[in-house]
Amino acid sequence: MSKYDCLKLENQLCFPLYACAKAVTRHYKPLLDEFDLTYTQYITMMVMWERKSASVKEVGECLYLDSGTLTPLINKLESKGYISKARSSDDARGVIITVTGEGMKLRDRMVKVPGAMGGCVALSEKEATQLYNLLYKILGHFDQIDEA
Repeated sequence: MSKYDCLKLENQLCFPLYACAKAVTRHYKPLLDEFDLTYTQYITMMVMWERKSASVKEVGECLYLDSGTLTPLINKLESKGYISKARSSDDARGVIITVTGEGMKLRDRMVKVPGAMGGCVALSEKEATQLYNLLYKILGHFDQIDEA
């Protein structure tokens, strides 16, 4: 075994994770194009549908995105009428975003997207649950490292 084997692409866990993430978002694209949304806008709306109202910081934590990435995304969703934003009454620096009536109507129209995507993933329900749990285990470990 060579000391350079660790640098072979086939020996990297990160590469299939990266390639899989790209493939998933690529397959979401035609589904989301119908709604004029990007994948990141879609997952932001998912958070908003769950929470109805949240700070930009909270949304960023849910999605593992920084405010520099979120700000233009939120502005775009606001321009589409799906969310509104206002300064926090608790903290003048904070921004609270709230899903609008149009945003909730969008949810009703998009309910078909997860099922359509599920058909693209060749995993049993048990395998999908295992993968989900393993991925969140990895994310949790990185969270611990980042907090240290």
